[in-house]
Formats: sequence, structure tokens, C-alpha cells
Amino acid sequence: MADAAARWYTDKDRYPTRGLKTGLQARQEPVVHGTPDNGPLAAEQLAAYAQQGFLTFSSLFNPDELESWQTELARLRSDTQTLEQESAITEPGSGELRSIFAVHKTNAILKKLCRDARLVAIARQLLGSDVYIHQSRINYKPGFKGKEFYWHSDFETWHAEDGMPAMRAVSCSISLTENTAYNGPLLVIPGSHCRFLACAGETPENHYKQSLKKQEYGVPDDASLTELVADGGITATTGPAGSVTFFECNLMHGSNSNITPLPRSNVFIVFNSVHNIPQAPFCGRPPRPWFIAEREAFDPLQPASQAD
Repeated sequence: MADAAARWYTDKDRYPTRGLKTGLQARQEPVVHGTPDNGPLAAEQLAAYAQQGFLTFSSLFNPDELESWQTELARLRSDTQTLEQESAITEPGSGELRSIFAVHKTNAILKKLCRDARLVAIARQLLGSDVYIHQSRINYKPGFKGKEFYWHSDFETWHAEDGMPAMRAVSCSISLTENTAYNGPLLVIPGSHCRFLACAGETPENHYKQSLKKQEYGVPDDASLTELVADGGITATTGPAGSVTFFECNLMHGSNSNITPLPRSNVFIVFNSVHNIPQAPFCGRPPRPWFIAEREAFDPLQPASQAD
């Protein structure tokens, strides 16, 4: 599945991290790999994504689709067996459900959402190739109890702990509740994807068991974050239920705790290029479990239409 560029970087770590030093370095590859001719996004949208690192749509779905996914999220959260799954992550302290991973494999209703033809077409265009799903998850952020996700670059973690070689992946966040400025929406630092921020500290063994609740390694330093915010500011990606945000894998992002009565629940899908499949983790630890990072099924994703 590897193209010439992929073969070139398989034996070279271009983004060293988790060592003694922190610091910013220039991105070494394109942000957009496709063109206006091979997908639904116009040239202006591709340019905005290349510059800012994200695109937001008020809605790509009809009300019936949205209602079916909302119903399924509520069912999963009320099902006592959900908490017993290996792929279920709880909040530190309260024990409330925080995330459910690998929903594209374990849930028939959400599997169809993750393969939605409208989403896949955008991912293919941004990445300039066929794609597969590297990771999927539900993030619950219940009213009053939903905790923060601290600032991080997903690529830094996927590179260090999953062995993803290059920045040729895109995350898709689908809001299944209204995301307001107050209930812990996704915060992004526009333009931060154009630099890689190396983080200090050796990755502990089985780091994922702690990091999915509260991340302490792979966390950016204050000085570098201050520089990124000074250059790009901070944008809250708010919107109604059904809104969609595509954001670049190296975009610095996070979210605040939810201290409002208003829940904030999203489905996240990570599309990765078939030319960017993971190798041995660059942190030197064993790969993370199957439900966090795909390591076997790299065949091009077959989109699901509305009629399926």
C-alpha cells in the first residue's frame, strides 16, 4: 500500500519526540494532498484548510439520520454492559463514561456513520488517496461532570505511540449535541498544524491506560503553546447538533471541562491515508491496543451511502 514518499520515510523519524527537549519545528510535508477536481471541496475550502488546519460545516446530515445516532449514543450510555467493555474509558474520579473507542467495528449503527460517503469523500480529497479508519470513538462530556481534554497534537501521540509516520491523517468530529461556547467545545489553535511540537518525557509502559483519562506525557510546554496562540489565536468550534468539523492531525487542540447543565457529545473518526500505515511506535514501546489504533485492516474504506 505504500507509495514512493511512504517508502522514503518508513526508516526515518522526521518528528522525534518524547525525549529530553521540547520545541517547535517546521512541518515537512503538505497539508492538502488532493485538488478541487477530486472531491466535494472547492479551491477556497482547500486553501482555508491548508492555512487554518480545520473546516466546519453547520450540517451534512438530515434530521432522521441525526436522531438515530443520538438515540444510539443515549442507549450506549445507559447500558450497564458498556462500562465493562475494554474499549470504554471512564472519567477520573467520578467513574462517568468518558469515551467509547472502535465504534466503527463494534456498533452497527455508528459503523455506517463512520463510513458515510459524504465524510469519506472529504477525507479522500484532503489526503489525496484512499483512506482507512485509524481510530473512532464517542466522546461524552456530560453536564457538570465532563472533564477537560488538555492541549495536544493527535499526531504527536499517534507518531510516538502508534508509529504513524507522517502527517497524512484527518480527524472528523460530528456533534450529536449542541456545542456552545460554554459546554466544553473543541478549541483549536489555527495554523498550529504547520509546526510540530516535540514533547519531553519518556513514554511510560501502557501509557494509554492513564492518558485516555488524563494525559501527562505528550503534553506541550507552556512557552511553545504561548507562541502558537500568539501566532494563531484560539477558535471554539461551536455549532448545532449535526455540525461537523474536519481538523488536521497535527492541529493543536483541546477542550475545557463542562460545568454547565448542557451535555456535549461527539463522534470522532480518524481517517488515515493508505500510504501512511503505522509501523513500530517511535517511542520504543509496544503498540497500543486494537481499539485505539488500527494495525491490521488497511484496505481502502468502502463508503456507505444513505440507501445502505
